[in-house]
Amino acid sequence: MTEENKTAPAPVLPLAELAPLLPARGVLLGLDLGTKTIGVATSDPDRHLATVVETVKRTKFTADAERLLFLAGERGAVGFILGLPLNMDGTEGPRAQASRAFARNFARMAGRPIGLWDERLSTAAVERVLISADVSRARRAAVIDQHAAAFILQGALDFLARAPAAGNIGATPAEE
Repeated sequence: MTEENKTAPAPVLPLAELAPLLPARGVLLGLDLGTKTIGVATSDPDRHLATVVETVKRTKFTADAERLLFLAGERGAVGFILGLPLNMDGTEGPRAQASRAFARNFARMAGRPIGLWDERLSTAAVERVLISADVSRARRAAVIDQHAAAFILQGALDFLARAPAAGNIGATPAEE
């Protein structure tokens, strides 16, 4: 067996299923995957607050993944939250399928679990906030993806705060 085949890909699961597998504390990185950019946000180690990090301009998968892994390593991240762009009726279209494919490929390199989180209307919500803050169109375009990543991550953090205790492997809702 080669060195790179010794470890299995990191788990990629809906956040509700991943929550019990996460350590109780630790930084999470939120990702808003677009066709041209990836918005990146981070949490504090206690997972109360999401803040923007940067917008990664997409080039090739390996370069994109390496940048995300660098950002994760720099912050000591224990996992990722990837926005899953579901259709309004909850079904998965081409964008959601592309996000799942990215997650599967990224999981082979990540070494950290990846939680999928419903991101419906996140960009629209962020756009409204930026407009109400009188942010120029050019500036909005430059920062919208990282703010959408923070919006996605904050939703996931709020969910985790209400979920059964993290790190409680095997816990079921009946055990709450």
